[in-house]
Amino acid sequence: MERSGKEARISIGCWLNTPSLFACEIMAAAGYDAVFLDGEHGILGPHDIDRLTALGKALGLSVYVRVATAGRPQIQQALDAGADGLILPQVRDFEDARACTAYAKYPPLGTRGMGSPRSLKYGDTPANFVDSENRRTRCFVMIETEGAMRDVDRIVALPTVDGLYMGPYDLSLQRGRGQYTKTAGDRADADRIARATHEADKLLGIPAFGDDDLALAKSQGASIITIGDEVSMMTEILRGNLLRVRKQLAG
Repeated sequence: MERSGKEARISIGCWLNTPSLFACEIMAAAGYDAVFLDGEHGILGPHDIDRLTALGKALGLSVYVRVATAGRPQIQQALDAGADGLILPQVRDFEDARACTAYAKYPPLGTRGMGSPRSLKYGDTPANFVDSENRRTRCFVMIETEGAMRDVDRIVALPTVDGLYMGPYDLSLQRGRGQYTKTAGDRADADRIARATHEADKLLGIPAFGDDDLALAKSQGASIITIGDEVSMMTEILRGNLLRVRKQLAG
């Protein structure tokens, strides 16, 4: 499980875009702390998320799901499958955040409906299940829209929000800066998101692809970082090996 920004250890995760059991197993064998199942940009349907959640947890990974859309069915299905946390994409503003994050928590905190989740281990519902499940699961709102950036302080203060996850690529586009190139404006947005998160004593998630991203994540007190995905990593290895062989043959 991820640590708070006040603690030293940063939990390290990786995105999974395809329903690859091998990739999930490799992440666990390599020593990752968490797997992030991408239901928004990946090709993962509800059945894939269900079985990968079960596998990831059996392997000792924390499992987070970025739902395809922040609606009640997608959120509740992911949590009923046993996910440890959610990443809610494309949240428009404070009112949207208040509505969709409520689906992630049982009453009286939110409006999540009671089903027969895997988290019950298929047994009777313990008397303290609602409170313990609300504490166990983490709800992260992605800050990647103009409205969410404007309302970031109010969003992170919601009792149904456990943390924020930076979405610098879409945020740069929406803020009129074009493709994300780590401009001064991008850094200012990142600083504001981090400051709002820590002032609310919540958790902070940051995507990190290079050494500068890692330095930023550490300096801003990230609780969890994601370092790429299995497709981009496989692409990098395949391309690198091909270029190495061609170079050797040409020499």
